[in-house]
Formats: sequence, structure tokens, C-alpha cells
Amino acid sequence: MLERLRNKRVVFVGDSLSGNQWASLVCLLKSSVPPPHRTAYPNGSFAIFKSKVHNASIEYYWSPYLVESNSDHPVFHRATWDQIVRVQAIEKHARHWTDADILVFNSYLWWRRPKLKVLWGAFESSDGIYKEVDALRSYEMVLQSWSDWLEIHIDRSKTQLFFTSMSATHLWGEEWGKEKGENCYNESEPILKEGYRGNGSNPKMMRKLEEAIDKLKKKGVKVQILNITQLTEYRKEAHPSIYKKWKEPLTKEQLANPTTLADCIHWCLPGVPDVWNELLYAYIFEQLESEF
Repeated sequence: MLERLRNKRVVFVGDSLSGNQWASLVCLLKSSVPPPHRTAYPNGSFAIFKSKVHNASIEYYWSPYLVESNSDHPVFHRATWDQIVRVQAIEKHARHWTDADILVFNSYLWWRRPKLKVLWGAFESSDGIYKEVDALRSYEMVLQSWSDWLEIHIDRSKTQLFFTSMSATHLWGEEWGKEKGENCYNESEPILKEGYRGNGSNPKMMRKLEEAIDKLKKKGVKVQILNITQLTEYRKEAHPSIYKKWKEPLTKEQLANPTTLADCIHWCLPGVPDVWNELLYAYIFEQLESEF
């Protein structure tokens, strides 16, 4: 894959699940590059991996809503905050992606709430207008801003565009037969029921994304959906649970109630995101082959 990415810049844009996918791809590729010829480092809202041998850059840009929000800081942000989104303001972030050869977007996790506070105006302005708006409608408005930006700024002969669909969560064990209050903690087998879908996935939001991409296609802008939703629905056993890196060792009290700490949103590596990147590689390979 690194040969296919020679002289190219790949940018994953979105929330921490975009970071999960970026980390997966870096792990898959870095063994092919001797340590003196590779670098990995944070840079503001970016995490960047570079192969000097291939002149290739694989980057992750933190932007959970794609547009400006009060959660734009790459470190100091909380999904539990009162979320404020500037649905028409994408340029502050998007100017960092304009020259990318491959863009992989993702924005879903932070939208899982009934309403968001939408701001018309600037954060630093006293004249801004704030209004609580249904999350689905807010998402639709953001997708419109995103689509408008792509239509105007993307070099259609150069840049490949992707959007990773919703990644399933396994926060409510009663959905697959466990007791209420349990979750992915201590799970060791996938869900085997064909077509299973939990309540953590919102088909209405998926349809809004598909509608936006269909409209772009009619305007000559092709965005390929990486549809990973159903394959993630089954994988209740593949989350980090409590077995992730903690800033401080867990106390006996915390370990006595592990379900309250379990991460049932992100994914272990190696693991599920590796499959997402196999799909991504297949599409990249297909596109590059068609150019010859």
C-alpha cells in the first residue's frame, strides 16, 4: 500500500474513531519502513505519520463535527459538555485538508444526542445567535456546508474522497441478551444473529449522509462510503473494555465495578479498524488501476 501512497498525503478527518482508523493504518504500514526513515508526531489538531522513503504522509485531524465547535481542542474536550456547533463554518478546519490526495471523513459519534446548540456568528462575537436545534437537522446542515466546500475547493482530478459510516457501540448489554446495566465488558464472542443492529446506530443519520453524497455525485464530486456499520454491529467482543492505557492505575474500587469504566465505543488494535483499511485500500487500488 505504501507504494500506492508514494508522494501522496492521506488525511483522516473526524472524531476519535477517525483516530482509531488512522492508528490502525499506521500500525499496518510502519513495519515496512525502517525506523530511521519514518516519523510519527502530534502537531496541533494533527497526528502525523511520515515515510521518508515513500514521501508519503498519513495524518489524522481532530474535528468531531467537521465544522467549528466548542470541542475543537484536540486534547481538552468532553462529549458531556453543552455542545455548540457553527454549522456553516468549516473553513477554519478545511483549509488544512485542501491539498490532500486522499480524504477520509467520519462524523457520527458526537451527534448522538437529541439536540445541539447551533451558533450563527463567531464564538468571540457578542452578536452571535444561539438556538437549540434537533441533532438530525443540525447534522443535515453540517453536511450541506461540507458538501459546498467539497464542490468548490476539491481538485476532482486529484483527490479521492471517502466517508466512513457509523461505527457501532455496545453500551447496552440487554440488546443482545445480557442483564440491564451490563455492556461489552468481559465479552469474548461476537454476536451471531444475522442482521443484528443495536440502538447505538441511527439509520436516519446514515440516510442523510447518503442523500448528501448522492447530490454531490450529480455535481461531479464522487465520495465513496466505507460502509462499516453492519460488520461492526456484530463485534461486541472487540472493544478495549477496561484493557486500555490509563493515565493512572485503576483502583480496587474501580476494578470492583468494571462495567462503569469499559470503553465499548473504540476498537482494539490489531482488530476491527484493520478491516476498514482493507476496504479503503481496495478502493484506492481500484481508482489508481483505472488511471493506467
